[in-house]
Amino acid sequence: MAGASGGALAAEVTAAGAFGFLAAGYLDPASLRKELALARGILVLAASDRLPVGVGYLAWKLEKSTDAEAEEMLAAALDNHVQAIWLAFGVHIDKWIRYIRTYDEKHRRRDPTLIFVQIPSVEDAVVAVKNWKVDVLVAQGNESGGHGYRAAPPLLTLVSSILQVLPEDAPPLLAAGGMTNGRHVASLLILGADGVVLGTRFLATTASLYTEAQKRALIAAKSGSTMRTMAFDRVRGTVEWPAGVDGRALYNSTVKDVEEGVDIHIAEEKFKKGVQDGDPDRMLVWAGTGVDLISGISTAKDVVNELHDVTLERLEMASKLYTGN
Repeated sequence: MAGASGGALAAEVTAAGAFGFLAAGYLDPASLRKELALARGILVLAASDRLPVGVGYLAWKLEKSTDAEAEEMLAAALDNHVQAIWLAFGVHIDKWIRYIRTYDEKHRRRDPTLIFVQIPSVEDAVVAVKNWKVDVLVAQGNESGGHGYRAAPPLLTLVSSILQVLPEDAPPLLAAGGMTNGRHVASLLILGADGVVLGTRFLATTASLYTEAQKRALIAAKSGSTMRTMAFDRVRGTVEWPAGVDGRALYNSTVKDVEEGVDIHIAEEKFKKGVQDGDPDRMLVWAGTGVDLISGISTAKDVVNELHDVTLERLEMASKLYTGN
């Protein structure tokens, strides 16, 4: 998520045995390069080494930029030889895929950049596989924290529907949306996903860019505390998202004011003051539906280890049911 995952968190997740992504979000090229340098330093890699993290881009931000500006943003990651690039929320995602492929060919990369594309529907999955030839599909269900398509089906339905139409030689399918523990992970693996993506769980880690106030709000959240809304985009002035996109966050008075028609300038001022004061009743806290299962702040390594152990435990239990042992 933009504003939450930087170079430190991505590197710590990778170092723990998973695969970490950092968000390009609203960063400029210089800031993105700084975050990538931080990740490289934590992983103790030379400048010439491949960097085993990914960078997530908002494709609509690239499309709002000039070609030169967009290419400079992508080059910040590609020049650092990141292992993967994630593209989401764009009208011309295929354009950026071609740019990345051409860059790798031009630089004669023997290990090309893996391209992850986030999709909210079966139709988009088919296009991504057949037309765009992506390396990894990410199915984002409606439960996901942060931005997503409001019409996206629940994750179990979406993954099942996509699996039903994918050819045998399809790229790996990852599931994203509302998961916070190993039980969630195991259920999606048993369903047929090749892997999973967790965002909200890693917001409550020591390396997350979230403030202490935001992390405390995550821990205090209850089941049903989140909702889909454009309220925070309106008070922040970030309303250029593609049609059909909104964001899932913790419900608070900022959302209430916007929905009830309070003058937007008044709502903006209250939001800004809430951010300055660390007021959970005003500030923005993106979060998925599983947020109530987060009970404390941990290191990224501890979260990865816990997810691994509980996932294996649940998969072993499921295999016993299958074998009758």
